Amino acid sequence: MFLGKHLAEASKEILDAEAIDLIIPMPLHSLKKAERGYNQAYFIAKGFVKIIDKPITTKAVKRKKYTESQTKLTAEERKENMSNAFEVSNPKQIENKNILLIDDVVTSGATVSALGEN
Repeated sequence: MFLGKHLAEASKEILDAEAIDLIIPMPLHSLKKAERGYNQAYFIAKGFVKIIDKPITTKAVKRKKYTESQTKLTAEERKENMSNAFEVSNPKQIENKNILLIDDVVTSGATVSALGEN
């Protein structure tokens, strides 16, 4: 949560918080969450919402495809790796909403883009 609070504070000047309707931490596949024991994007998002008072949900989208680490993949391989990785599990919750997606690491943007395409 510490990092999320600091990110929110640092983002205040460039982020239109009034335009945000909902915050969604990037979902982990259930197997990866079991391996780690937690979703770090969720804890960043929890800190973020302490500063930017907006609702957070983990129920609107889910990761349906288990993907290996992308650290050694090219940008094109990352995009392919993330293809069809997510599904909207609660369309009404996100319909006509401005959503802030929070992830722990953004390199090529393939993961955020893959979720955003849903």
